[in-house]
Amino acid sequence: MEINDLTPAELRVWQAFATGTEVDFREGTEPEGAPERTLRAAVLRTLLLNGPSESGEIAALKVRGARVTGPLDLRYATVDSVIHLTHCRFEHAPDFVGAQLRYLSLRDSEMPGLSVTRARIDGSLRLTRCRFGGAVRVDGAQIAGVLFIDQADITVGDTAQPALQLNQVSVDDDLCAHHLRTRGRIRLDGATVAGSLDLEDAELHNPGGNVIDAEALEVGANVLGRRLRAHGRIDMRGARIPGRFDLLYSRLSNPGGTAMRASSCVIGEVWLRKGPPIEGMLNLRRSQIEHLNLEPEMLPDQVRLLDLTYTSLTPHEPPERRLPMLERDEDTFDPHGYEQLTAAYRRTGDDHAARLVQLAKQRRHRTTLPWYGRLWGHVQDATVGYGFRPMRALGWLLSLLAVGSLAFALQAPPALKADEAPHFNAVFYTLDLLLPVISFGQESAFAPEGGQQALAYVLVLTGWILATTVIAGVTRTVSRQ
Repeated sequence: MEINDLTPAELRVWQAFATGTEVDFREGTEPEGAPERTLRAAVLRTLLLNGPSESGEIAALKVRGARVTGPLDLRYATVDSVIHLTHCRFEHAPDFVGAQLRYLSLRDSEMPGLSVTRARIDGSLRLTRCRFGGAVRVDGAQIAGVLFIDQADITVGDTAQPALQLNQVSVDDDLCAHHLRTRGRIRLDGATVAGSLDLEDAELHNPGGNVIDAEALEVGANVLGRRLRAHGRIDMRGARIPGRFDLLYSRLSNPGGTAMRASSCVIGEVWLRKGPPIEGMLNLRRSQIEHLNLEPEMLPDQVRLLDLTYTSLTPHEPPERRLPMLERDEDTFDPHGYEQLTAAYRRTGDDHAARLVQLAKQRRHRTTLPWYGRLWGHVQDATVGYGFRPMRALGWLLSLLAVGSLAFALQAPPALKADEAPHFNAVFYTLDLLLPVISFGQESAFAPEGGQQALAYVLVLTGWILATTVIAGVTRTVSRQ
């Protein structure tokens, strides 16, 4: 392209390129679409690939407030100059597929879409406050600096297509997307972010569908989502987040479906607090979380926690407020969940709460047994609370001892051998009937008749039941320790 073919606006940009001088078309009074503010994309392409240079100067394309006509096609191009096309309006979606760039900033610009698929950027990619009327594709790109999508607005007409494709992207620094607004799905499958992923104050819409696909996402530090508003399903299966997954004050909504799936993840800390109740199912199955900061108020009606492992649980709440989250997993009885909650209480020194969780575990397990198992479970629960309330056994024993002693004291049973029988003692005779192992020599020496014989059978049977349940409870206690 000859310099004589350039418009006055293009000539200004051409002459400023060699020294990296910025050209700001917003300084004039011309309207946005005026020729004085219009640049052809073909001119910009030629400038970036074969533009002039000056000795001792660093060439750069720095333009503000221009209207760019025609497609800016830099597919698989190698561009050694920094690109600043800010506050611009593009008629066509810029195409940087497979390009090698030093630095690209389209900040505050408006365009129908953008493609940076498989591009390699030695610096940062800045899309701050951009407005996109179509899909933004950064999938497979390698970005050595920061990826800025903060305060951007992305809307696609067909929500079946991703609004923002970041799958397999590699970012060597942070991915900054706070205050991001999207209408459509965000794909982060297999993405790698060396720093933190910032989604604070973002508003993501794809009702009835996936709002974030982030399977096998790897983040080097934190995922920050304070005050995040997600209207759709968040899928983070298999994600690796060594730092904090922060969802304080967030609103997760996908009524009738799964609001968030973070199964099979490895996460340092998960913070779910200060927000409204999650609308939709929460799935944390098979995940490993070092610290779970969870308020019961945020839990939805359906929770999936099968094989979830966590080291600590805050804030400290009584078991009555924590147990419902285990009972909301309706698919199966998960003893592992009760053991995890028990261990969390024991780490804080709250042994009483730990015992209540274990008691709740036995009661939940009872519902899965056949009728005879449930019957025996009710007996153990009523007598000694499955061994977690041993004082009940003492109460039963004292009550039965009092009843038996009184009944036999009013009328002593006849002796089997009157000349050999010891002196009858109603208390020790009742103890002989109640205690299946210990013998005081009373039971074998006297033979009750009639109603006393029936009472003796009841005392013997009750004694065996109490002894069996106490032994079962002691066995469970010893095995836990």
